[in-house]
Amino acid sequence: MTTAPLLLVSDHVAGHLHVLTVPGGTERGRLTGRHLSEHAGFLALPGGRAACVDDRRGELLVLDPFGQELVEAAIPVAVPAEHLAVDPSGRWAAITTGLGENGEPWSDLLTVVDLTTGDAARVRTRVGEPGVIVLGGGDPLVVLRHREPGSLAVHRFADLLGAPPGCPTAAPHAHLPLPDDGHGDAQSPDGSQVFAATGEGVHRARRAGDALVAEPVIPWGSPARGWYLRLDPRRPALWSTLRGGPADPLRWPEWTNQAWCHDLDADRTTLTELGPGLVFRLALAQDHTAFTRVHPDGDELILLDADGKTAHRVPLPAMDGAPRRGGTPWDGVQRRAVAASPGADWVAVTRGGHGEVHLFDARTGSETARFTLDTPLHHGGHAMLRTRTDRAESDPLGR
Repeated sequence: MTTAPLLLVSDHVAGHLHVLTVPGGTERGRLTGRHLSEHAGFLALPGGRAACVDDRRGELLVLDPFGQELVEAAIPVAVPAEHLAVDPSGRWAAITTGLGENGEPWSDLLTVVDLTTGDAARVRTRVGEPGVIVLGGGDPLVVLRHREPGSLAVHRFADLLGAPPGCPTAAPHAHLPLPDDGHGDAQSPDGSQVFAATGEGVHRARRAGDALVAEPVIPWGSPARGWYLRLDPRRPALWSTLRGGPADPLRWPEWTNQAWCHDLDADRTTLTELGPGLVFRLALAQDHTAFTRVHPDGDELILLDADGKTAHRVPLPAMDGAPRRGGTPWDGVQRRAVAASPGADWVAVTRGGHGEVHLFDARTGSETARFTLDTPLHHGGHAMLRTRTDRAESDPLGR
């Protein structure tokens, strides 16, 4: 039984999932024929476990990379999976559906699961690409973040889990209005607040019984906005990447990017310039926050220290098939995934199309190892780094 950190790397196109020791790179486990929903991502569960959705088989996979058997459970769910969340205890899970490989959203199915018993139910809610948060406690709630029209819709978990067969329509118990452009969700460490990223800023609401009460919006403090939002399990803070510049995706090399961190206790926001190009998901190491920046003039790993200051900017080797000027940064191109654990100093970055994973020491910014897999890591793949006790499950949303 290993005590070393473990890296989960998925090629969601080829259908491979690798589990590697860090920093040695020994393959500890592998799954084939499993196509991870890249958008729903990996969800951290207590004890170093993880969950993800197999979009081809339509199953929620509970993984125990530190255990004897990698797959702890496989539970049927509705797909294509859009977002995945659990309550802070790691018991009550919810999975929403999105557009998948279709031109517009078409599915209104929501699946809820009791991960302790394996009981599951499916209901119909509203067509779209809803975000989801599960608030725990004696009576857990499912909060769906809808767009156009925007709202936070509140459902009692017990009502959804007790729904009869046949995917009946489930009306929300309560709701709050929200701008139509919501994208990005998080919840407070104690599960009493929900957060939703919009063009206006981060809307927040506090639980009051079986409903939500709106609270003041957290401004971005910039003309740009965040499309991604996550809780920092190391301290009560929210992180995002603010994207500004031209709206035309063909002009993506001109996009501006800022790291946005809001300290919830101090009610203070820190902005850090990252540079132009494509920056999206981030990863949280023990004392650093990691971003990758893709740009035609060269890619790089950017590491911020605990104060939000730039500690290291590390060039990354170019990718064949990388986004180019005159094209979009996501249609038929290679990208990068970044992974870290709040319990370790390692940062892993994939090199899409090359089947490579670069491992860095966040303290020095130096590349420590390079793993070459027998799969190309189409579109950059997806990755998660865990230790058994890193408390990454404090952020109970799929990333």
